[in-house]
Amino acid sequence: MNLSDSQPTPEGELTLRLIPTRADANLHGDIGGGWVVAQMDHAAESVASRIAKGRIANIALEQVAFMAPIRVGAAVCIYTRLVDIGTSSIRIAIEVWSRNPQEQERRKVVDAVFVYVAIDEAGRIRKVPRA
Repeated sequence: MNLSDSQPTPEGELTLRLIPTRADANLHGDIGGGWVVAQMDHAAESVASRIAKGRIANIALEQVAFMAPIRVGAAVCIYTRLVDIGTSSIRIAIEVWSRNPQEQERRKVVDAVFVYVAIDEAGRIRKVPRA
């Protein structure tokens, strides 16, 4: 949170920005949770793959908290932040922020931690290279 004002701000790096369409919506016109999680995985996977310098696999969603609906046409921004690098694993915190149509303020709509492991070309777990 930015201490200079009372508005919360995203933590991490803006990794992906999207605008979902009607094809991504559920029966009520909200964007489905599966679509959101898939986009979060794309964003975090790009970070984990860069850190691992190669292939990775998502092995866990340690937590996923949905806080508010996302409407069709909303600007959806996905922020990622490295939490930890283990011997073979990488933990990435993910925040999804959106600004629904006809709203002025953005808000955090999903908070999560995804865990990836580095894998070799045969799909076996390998060590994460150290910089």
